[in-house]
Amino acid sequence: ARDFCTQCLPYIDVLFGIEPYHLWKDEEDHAKGDVKDGVPLQPDFEQQDAVFQAFVKQYPNLKCIARHVRYAYSGSENSLKAYMWYEGKTYESGTLTFNILDRVGAGDAFAGGLLYGMMNGYEPEKMLNFAVASSAIKHTIRGDANLIDNPETIWGLVDMGFDKNFDIKR
Repeated sequence: ARDFCTQCLPYIDVLFGIEPYHLWKDEEDHAKGDVKDGVPLQPDFEQQDAVFQAFVKQYPNLKCIARHVRYAYSGSENSLKAYMWYEGKTYESGTLTFNILDRVGAGDAFAGGLLYGMMNGYEPEKMLNFAVASSAIKHTIRGDANLIDNPETIWGLVDMGFDKNFDIKR
């Protein structure tokens, strides 16, 4: 799958995630490894920025690259934050910590939140924070879809502030 996904990179504008793609240090000699080799699953800003810069150098067609980073403390408590390269700059969201009801669909909710922000002209930082909040809220909903249809609900979570825990009251 990684080989096929990598072949698609010259034809896309927005890239979600970085793992299913090869990013060879040397296209002629793959034995030299992948740019992502040695970069942890939970990179710091500089590590993530270097990977994004390597992607856009090799694939200048990319307009946006985004990925979320999960911190798993237990099977029921996680934190999320995200990184995004957009219009020549790398951004980092705040971190949300939450209890999990259902993880399925949370990545799709992140992608949907980011696309919603793009389509509605959000500034990059707001776009990224909205996407993280969309994903975090999805973790509190059973099933594989984020059923929140009011963006003000998601903005409410963003407005509560990042870098702290939140609980959903039912």
